[in-house]
Order: sequence, then structure tokens, then C-alpha cells
Amino acid sequence: MDRKEHWENTYSIRPGSELSWYQEYPVISLAMIRRSGIGVGSPIIDVGGGASVLVDCLLEEGFEDLTVLDISSIALSAPRRRLGARAREVVWITQDVTAFVAGRPYALWHDRAVFHFLTREKDRKRYLQAMCLALQPGGQAVIAAFAVGGPEKCSGLDIVQYDASRLARELGAEFQLLEQEQEDHLTPAGAIQKFGYYRFIRASAGR
Repeated sequence: MDRKEHWENTYSIRPGSELSWYQEYPVISLAMIRRSGIGVGSPIIDVGGGASVLVDCLLEEGFEDLTVLDISSIALSAPRRRLGARAREVVWITQDVTAFVAGRPYALWHDRAVFHFLTREKDRKRYLQAMCLALQPGGQAVIAAFAVGGPEKCSGLDIVQYDASRLARELGAEFQLLEQEQEDHLTPAGAIQKFGYYRFIRASAGR
């Protein structure tokens, strides 16, 4: 089963609100986006955001230029239904992020639960290439991943655990770590998952 088929199957079996990484309110993501200092007219892309309510929250806070990317068309259908007429204010992209080529620059790249699923080095390199092409010089990235001591598998897949130093090494010298925060995420089933959140700034123009 390839990656897209896996996630289409996952979202067809259970709604996003029942999946382990679901949050009723993305407290840390929103706080880091606020602290980024970007304006409400700045373009933001939420990678793997199909099961997230982050886009709802950003719309409520007045952000006007939002894109949500997810590999699963089923995942993206839920927020589009939930938002109703407001869904027209968002750009929706169904694509594997490792094959994503941005058609425009973004001020902020957000990813709460995609990067840690990329266990192969070549996929991580493709992800980083996509992010570098998408982020404008001086743009910021908010990336969350399972922390050291957290889950070793999720949704039947192996994952990679990260701390700040490991993630910084993956991103390379082009990105400077601005802040980090840890979270004990309570899953819908009542389990605890350890997450780390990291905000980086793109310090140079090219990779």
C-alpha cells in the first residue's frame, strides 16, 4: 500500500476527530504563529492539515491568505464541509508534500504531524526541498513531531522521534531555531503522546 492509499484508507475508516493526533484546539500552534509576528494578510500553508481545526481558528483570528495541503482528499473534505461558505476563503491542495511544488511563496509553513512519518532520508530531502521552494526568504516554519520518549509508531506506521537538535540537523544551516515547546497531547482515546513544537526562521534565500 503506498502512502496516499494508506491515508485515504485511514480517513475512510474513522473521522479525523477520532484519530490519535486530533486536537480540539491547537493551542501551541496558534501561539507560535502569533509570536511569528506575521500579519493577517501574510500567506500561510498548513501541511497535513486535513484533520486539523487550525484553519478554522486562523480564519476566526482574521488571517486572510490560507492554504491547506493534505495527501488525502477524504481528509480535506471534512474541514470543507465544516467551514461551509467560508471554505471558499481557503486554497485546498490534495498532494503528497514530498512531491509538492509551490506556485507561490509563503510567509509561514505549518506542519504538526507529517514530518515524523518520513522515515526514509530521500523523502525527508524531498520534503525539505518542497519547504525551501515554498518559503520566502525570512519565512518561518512551525513543525511539530513526536518527541523523544513518545510513540514509536502511529496509524500502523513507523515514525522518527525528534528533539530540537535532531530536527535542526535535518533542516540544515539555512534554518535557525527560534523557540521550542513540549506538549503531552491527550488523544481522543485518552492516551498521552509526547510532542515537540519548533519554530524556525529561514535565514538565507537558497538551498
